[in-house]
Amino acid sequence: MEKTLNQKAWFLVLPVLVLVAFSAVIPLMTVVNYSVQDTFGNNQFFWAGLEWFEDMLHSERMWDALGRQVMFSAIILTIQVPLGVFIALNMPKSGFWSSFCLVMMSLPLLIPWNVVGTIWQIFGRVDIGLLGYTLDALGIPYNYTQNTIAAWATIIVMDVWHWTSLVALLAFAGLKSIPDAYYQAAKIDQASRFAIFRYIELPKMMGVLMIAILLRFMDSFMIYTEPFVVTGGGPGNATTLLSIDLVKMALGQFDLGPAAAFSIMYYLVILLISWVFYTVMTTIEKKEG
Repeated sequence: MEKTLNQKAWFLVLPVLVLVAFSAVIPLMTVVNYSVQDTFGNNQFFWAGLEWFEDMLHSERMWDALGRQVMFSAIILTIQVPLGVFIALNMPKSGFWSSFCLVMMSLPLLIPWNVVGTIWQIFGRVDIGLLGYTLDALGIPYNYTQNTIAAWATIIVMDVWHWTSLVALLAFAGLKSIPDAYYQAAKIDQASRFAIFRYIELPKMMGVLMIAILLRFMDSFMIYTEPFVVTGGGPGNATTLLSIDLVKMALGQFDLGPAAAFSIMYYLVILLISWVFYTVMTTIEKKEG
């Protein structure tokens, strides 16, 4: 007997899909409109075609910002994923201290991005900040407004402090989902701690770790508020990431056409890499299944 599928549930989801599509497509169409036109003011626009896209592809400024952005995201993922897994492995698995650790790990995630930037801006100041004053007293040269290495170290440590908790919480959830039977079998076989991690915990965490990597990549690749509040993109252009450069182009210089083309290319890069991550995640899930 052929089974009939009931598709009536789509009527409940349809209003949400329409609302999301409406709120997402209209702003995107506005950006697309600006990316293919030029203006001399007075709300008069002229067709420019793909001129702005060609200019952006040959723009040394954009490629420099892209290089800084890729380096920032790579450093962030390299630090946060192993550190988050290490924290999750060493957290209590049950009881009061487990709940206490979960609450404490969640606190940085509750702080708004602009507040995080302000905290670290003050924290790193040589005159009144605890970090800056202490390093200066120890004779360590540190000034994130004038030194490129100090500026990069500040925004990286700030992001690690803010977002490592997310990776740790996801990894902890993956560990909690592992049945005790696996650990009992490993104990019977006298498996080492590394062997348990390598052959039991890591494979079972792989799904949530891919989600963590995907989320952290997208967020780090679009980061704006925290580094802008701390360094403003300086010293010079040392910490001018893609988002900061885009805002400077659109609002600071009011180059709407190039900025619109820039933002579309920015969006496509994020979409492409996110699709790669999603493909890898689904492949891993199929192999585990």
